Amino acid sequence: MIAEFHFLRPWWLLVLVLPPLVVWLASRVDNMQSRWKALIAPHLLQKLIVEPDAKNRALPSWLLAAVITLAVLGVAGPTWHREPPPFVSDTASLVIAVDLSPTMDEKDISPSRIERAKLKIRDILAARSGARTAVIAYSGTAHLVVPLTDDAELIQSYSDALATRIMPKPGKDTAAAVKLATGLMSADGTAGTVLVLTDGIESSAVQALTRNVVILGVGTAAGGVDLGGLERIANSAGLPVATLTDDDADVRWVGRQVRTNFAAASASDGDRWHDAGWYLLFPLAIAFALTFRRGWVVKVASLLLALRIFAATEADATDLMDIWLTHDQQGRLAFEHGDVATAATLFADPMWRGVALYRAGRFKEAAASFALVETPEGRFDRGNALVHAGDYEEALAAYRQALQQRDGWPEAEANLAIAARLLKMQQDDDGQPPDPSEKPDDVTFDDKGKKGKTGKVNVAEQTTEVWIKNIAVSPADLMARKFAIEAEKQTP
Repeated sequence: MIAEFHFLRPWWLLVLVLPPLVVWLASRVDNMQSRWKALIAPHLLQKLIVEPDAKNRALPSWLLAAVITLAVLGVAGPTWHREPPPFVSDTASLVIAVDLSPTMDEKDISPSRIERAKLKIRDILAARSGARTAVIAYSGTAHLVVPLTDDAELIQSYSDALATRIMPKPGKDTAAAVKLATGLMSADGTAGTVLVLTDGIESSAVQALTRNVVILGVGTAAGGVDLGGLERIANSAGLPVATLTDDDADVRWVGRQVRTNFAAASASDGDRWHDAGWYLLFPLAIAFALTFRRGWVVKVASLLLALRIFAATEADATDLMDIWLTHDQQGRLAFEHGDVATAATLFADPMWRGVALYRAGRFKEAAASFALVETPEGRFDRGNALVHAGDYEEALAAYRQALQQRDGWPEAEANLAIAARLLKMQQDDDGQPPDPSEKPDDVTFDDKGKKGKTGKVNVAEQTTEVWIKNIAVSPADLMARKFAIEAEKQTP
């Protein structure tokens, strides 16, 4: 922590020449003998001048110097740790890996282990409203059920359909599930946690358990679950472990683990430093309180006016907040209070400004702002804004650029396919675009005018988001078919 201490705006430290200058000037002004020595003879000067107590005389100048020093240090922006990226949810991404090996059908807990696990998933989703969650099913092989999304209803509809019968291969391969989960978060570029819901972990999987894994045991010792062995395996890997409870204690435990992992990852991976300058407001306020004495209010007001003029010259701003907060920080405050229109005018960072414009419904301006961000996220968000603006051709180009920078990005691939369909629909309808208020990952087909178009859907060739939203079969049958196809491809 100490090794990472630095100032965000170090040039402000040059102003620290003022405090010693204030003390020096005060000592010159308060020296009565130097002021009168040119007018009064030296042998009379000592008898005519009565100087105040030197201790009391020095206090105001030193106090003013302390106020200036604290103010300058605060404006310079001391920092020693990173903060999470902007607009990231307070609860991080969570990938739930559900064990669907045959032993999960045991009924030592009512109604069964797998049914209790599915109920617990519902409780976890309810406690994580608005947070991104994914679900993986595994037994002898591991398969993606739902990719990272904040659509709780979608997750519930597919997690409720989980059953041991849909798995193509018996057994238990926890390592494969963890590998799939970490790969999913790595491709998404998010920091998150892998929650393993299982009645046991094979000893061979210990080496594959990463630091962001937490384990929630399902079952009882009376039912044959080796809870002690499960705990020993988790402890050997340095991972937290708990068991299902009848109340929400286990859900709250999962929430704490997710927040802890997210904070640790954000502290090490974030690219923005936390500005701790505002901490100096407290000692600065105390120092100002001591200046409220006769004759000093005017002096302090003059000092503040001088600092304000200097700050306005440096920042070219008219708001007093510019002394303490950057435009991005002011924009973030406005954004968090729901004033996205004001936030869009304040943000200097093009990514933040683009997000604010997007939330304000100014999609063309948002796309222009995102165009300045040459990262996969910037290209992806530009594509989303262009879809809302009805410019599907440019949206396709933006999604392709995002995929060139981050190969295999599921959300970008899904939205690319959707933008292509919207473009084709627009062309088929003689240039009449669909409703631009629709979400970029939603497609509504015309079932009246043109009666739709028939065609075959190859499940294996569909991206995860597309087949989840567009194939009208039961979730359990769909997953069974999909898992069988994936398992066949995995077979050497």
